[in-house]
Amino acid sequence: MTDWLLVLAGAFVGAPVRYLLGVHAKYRLGGSFPWGTLAANAAACLVLGFVAQGATDGDLGPHLHLLLATGFCGALSTWSTFSYELLTLTSARRLAVAGGYLLLSLGAGVGLSFAGAAVADAVF
Repeated sequence: MTDWLLVLAGAFVGAPVRYLLGVHAKYRLGGSFPWGTLAANAAACLVLGFVAQGATDGDLGPHLHLLLATGFCGALSTWSTFSYELLTLTSARRLAVAGGYLLLSLGAGVGLSFAGAAVADAVF
């Protein structure tokens, strides 16, 4: 039961953070590019890289892993919205924007995962 509550607690924070990132990005940058989803996914990759490295090194226990990786990052990141936005851009024939979104999302996600792992190595 404790594991389930940890995941729920992480998601309770991660989902509103994702929503607020989207609202803030739309307000600050406009709605022509999915900046909010990109920011949420990138932030989740950074945190997840940190948590995964910390767990691998044995410095973060299984409870923190459930809270942060499964709960928080699971609610913060969104593959379905990324896919939907990519499909929408492609359907609207905004192929350069769709390609840029795809490359930026993948590059930022992978790069920030490694950056998070490097930070964990430095911290622990």
